Amino acid sequence: MPLNLAGKTAVLCTFLCVSVSIISIVKAEDPYRFFDWNVTYGFIYPLGVRQQGILINGQFPGPDIHSVTNDNLIINVYNSLDEPFLLSWNGIQQRRNSFEDGVIGTTCPIPPGKNFTYILQVKDQIGSFYYFPSLGFHKAAGGFGGIRILSRPRIPVPFDDPAGDYTVLIGDWYLSNHTDLKAALDGGRKLPFPDGILINGRGRNGYYLTVEQGKTYRLRISNVGLQNSLNFRIQNHKMKLVEVEGTHTLQTTYSSLDVHVGQSYSVLFTADQPGQDYYIVVTSRFTSTVLNTTGVLHYSNSAGAVSGPFPGGPTIEVDWSINQARSIRTNLTASGPRPNPQGSYHYGMINTTRTIIVANSAGQVNGKQRYGVNSVSFVAPDTPMKLADYFKIQGVFKENGITDRPYGGGLYLDTAVLTVPYRAYVEIVFQNDEDILQSWHLDGYSFFVVGMDGGQWTTASRDQYNLRDAVARCTAQVYPKAWTAIYIPLDNVGMWNLRTEFWARQYLGQQFYLRVYTDSTSLRDEFPIPKNALLCGRASGRRTRPL
Repeated sequence: MPLNLAGKTAVLCTFLCVSVSIISIVKAEDPYRFFDWNVTYGFIYPLGVRQQGILINGQFPGPDIHSVTNDNLIINVYNSLDEPFLLSWNGIQQRRNSFEDGVIGTTCPIPPGKNFTYILQVKDQIGSFYYFPSLGFHKAAGGFGGIRILSRPRIPVPFDDPAGDYTVLIGDWYLSNHTDLKAALDGGRKLPFPDGILINGRGRNGYYLTVEQGKTYRLRISNVGLQNSLNFRIQNHKMKLVEVEGTHTLQTTYSSLDVHVGQSYSVLFTADQPGQDYYIVVTSRFTSTVLNTTGVLHYSNSAGAVSGPFPGGPTIEVDWSINQARSIRTNLTASGPRPNPQGSYHYGMINTTRTIIVANSAGQVNGKQRYGVNSVSFVAPDTPMKLADYFKIQGVFKENGITDRPYGGGLYLDTAVLTVPYRAYVEIVFQNDEDILQSWHLDGYSFFVVGMDGGQWTTASRDQYNLRDAVARCTAQVYPKAWTAIYIPLDNVGMWNLRTEFWARQYLGQQFYLRVYTDSTSLRDEFPIPKNALLCGRASGRRTRPL
């Protein structure tokens, strides 16, 4: 939607005010990168059938964000849809600044025909992540794209520069419009099985990657789908895992890789096979009907196209996946975003101060399908909880309205927040008593995945924890009838969304917010509310800060 001159002037004034405001809290030497995005509807044909998608600057998927550690990202988003819209930044930690997180508990939606400028800093981060639309069921229509954060030039990276570096967004997909899917959920129904799988927005053999024989390439693979774990593989090629959601890993070689919904991985592969075309294969995991799709790895000197059946892979084998997950470990000697080795933080030698047990469940509330955490099915408030907390507006959310362990009661609706003190060192156990795999994500943090196993977690389960080189990441899977445990230093003040990445379950209540709180008002602990923050609900009409 084009802006008139007055609109452009208003945007410019807003941006200048914003720019001035952040100079005082962000070091001047950290570079700025500017993005101007227009969000629209448009027709797309990912599975060969026309459907309405959400485009960013006319692109599906949206444009990649390329950045370097500590860069400031100024992203001006115009909402040209006919409904409110928000973008969230999966894996970007928003240090001291949960106001910018872009979820309903922290940020007011961008009204139709309006714009909002996100001000992000990728502080002390490297790695592969993605952004996505967080409201309603927009994610089922697109609006997602890759984020890469490169190391600063003086920081060593534990592998040579690849000949090419590519984002690969995979995910299950529905032919139904996102509004129809949302209406089904609002009506208390479950969603049907997805219609297919996409690779970078394309269906079977639609994704095409050209390589030169003998060269090595990096793929940044993210599962941006709605529910299914996916297995990724390249015919006749091995993949070396090098990075998981901001952590350099031991460089283990795999023939295929499970990527659970919401997760991101970086692999290297070498084009070391005879010159021809090969299948890139993505298949669903742990499903009775196996979804599949293929892309094409094309050698520049190819003597022939792909033909015949694509190579098989794991389907319902849980033990195979658990063993692979346990093999993913941190490279202790490699540098992360800073020059010091990743292993210099001895997370396993710190005593935890609190244990939180998170149990997911499904059930009926008022005759409709709902999902919950520790018996609470989350209901979005009319005002973002972060704004209510900042302006001290009562009645928006219930502090400690969710218990820190399951008590066995039935599901009930609430806008629940769990408050934990700043700088606590917390153990969180995800207990999954259901017969489907769960994938959990925490905004604002990277946590250490110290253990996972089948059955019920007990204190004796700690005996098998990896307290030396567990991978640090922001999204962890929990296998059916199993548990996963994480350690997390709560060093980032704010209101942070802890949610399932199974998007229908998230929409119907399987999430809550972790309020990391301190009495301090120092900028060293938390930034003030952005001057350009949108105000809505019971925060409407209030002031942010003097310009």
